[in-house]
Amino acid sequence: MRRFGQAIIRIAAPLLAASLAIHPLAAAKPSKTRIELETQLRAHITELASDEYDGREPGTDGEAKTLRYIGRHWFEIGLQSGTNDPAHPWFAPVNIVAREPDTSRAFFTRKGRRLYAPAGSVLALTSGKRGLVENAPVVFVGTGDAIPPRADLAGRVALLLDGGIANSDRQNALLKAGASAVLTVLDGDRSLDNVRAQRMRKGYALASDSLGGDLEAFITVPALNGVLVGAGLDLARLQTEARQPGFTARPLDLAVSLEATTRETRIKSHNVIGKIAGRRPELGAVMLLAHWDHFGECAEPPAEDLICNGAVDNASGVAVLTEVARRLAKMPEPDRDIYFMATTAEEIGFLGIESFADNPPLPLGNIVAAFNIDTVALAGKGQPFAVVGKGMTALDPYIAAVAKAEKRKLAEGDAANAYVRRQDGWALMKHDVPAVMISSSWSDIALVERFMDTDYHRPGDQIGRGLELGGAGDDVEFLTALARWFSDPRKVPFARN
Repeated sequence: MRRFGQAIIRIAAPLLAASLAIHPLAAAKPSKTRIELETQLRAHITELASDEYDGREPGTDGEAKTLRYIGRHWFEIGLQSGTNDPAHPWFAPVNIVAREPDTSRAFFTRKGRRLYAPAGSVLALTSGKRGLVENAPVVFVGTGDAIPPRADLAGRVALLLDGGIANSDRQNALLKAGASAVLTVLDGDRSLDNVRAQRMRKGYALASDSLGGDLEAFITVPALNGVLVGAGLDLARLQTEARQPGFTARPLDLAVSLEATTRETRIKSHNVIGKIAGRRPELGAVMLLAHWDHFGECAEPPAEDLICNGAVDNASGVAVLTEVARRLAKMPEPDRDIYFMATTAEEIGFLGIESFADNPPLPLGNIVAAFNIDTVALAGKGQPFAVVGKGMTALDPYIAAVAKAEKRKLAEGDAANAYVRRQDGWALMKHDVPAVMISSSWSDIALVERFMDTDYHRPGDQIGRGLELGGAGDDVEFLTALARWFSDPRKVPFARN
């Protein structure tokens, strides 16, 4: 037996050596530091994505717990407040208005005589507190492919054929061109119930935003035919007319009054902002950010799980942000300031980052680079890094230099740019701040899309459901290196925006 065992060892040893040469990472044991890092990441995500935080919805007890958690950890790490506002240390207020449709009224007239439209056959909506037009002439604009001149639209309601096109691009263009309101005929696949289900939801805006007053309405085909009958028209004739070459908008023998109102709720939320002060802040700053918010209770009974815990999206991002801060705080003092921000209200329209841009604690033009962190706990260890925003800023050559220095591989191509408009970095880019999102998770778009198709924005996004900390640990290490590199003016000169 001993001789047989020795023979097996002699045969197996070269095979094992070859295997290790091909797959060195598979055999390498994680270091103590790496084990501690992944343990800390898991602890952050487990806490923030627990039911105790009730889905981290802005303006709720879940927000208060989240802010306390982040603020305590950042203070203990050694960060200082980055709001630069003694009245609001650490927590920068973000005042939000939630609006949901309330009343909807519509009636039609011809030559002063009121026409019958069944109750519930017209839905009027407004983006402000109240939208109102009274006895406005109706102009038929066909499918809206060609927008009439302002002289044809001013003071009138544009009657538009829906054709099954669900977006609001044509309606917005008609309103911008001067129409008092747009009345869309649901002559395609959409029903009024479809529109109600989609549009009778809360909309959110910053309280500082000026209120809109745009007025939009939708009408069923039977209701439209009913009010057109006295004019010798019906939908079929209008559709035929709209298909004619050279069709131009024309007035109808019809007037309409529309009114819509909304109910408002005020929500007081906060961004959390910390920083590591640099020796030479006049040379600009580096920023790292991740949104802390999620949807709260997003399901209804009889569902057993009502809470959208947001483990991957985006407790994982806050965890990575916090651990990057921990490592940077232990390093030598940087030349540039390094800011850390956990934003609110990303999920309802990037309102936290917009509030930051409206009232920043430092001039936006002083931000040399911003790195957003979102939905990162998906990939395993050792994957290449994708740059969401690749080719869209001047940061690319510096990122490549850091990757080379750190022996990290960057993903080829720009497939991840398909998601560039769906994260806080895009809001910063619109304000001319060079911002990208860098993560190993985003180098595998198929992996991201599987998450989007399954647990994303659903109760299934919770701890233990596909949570990968290997890639998140890599993200911490690479983002730490990026922050150090970009905080050094000798490596990245300051070009004021």
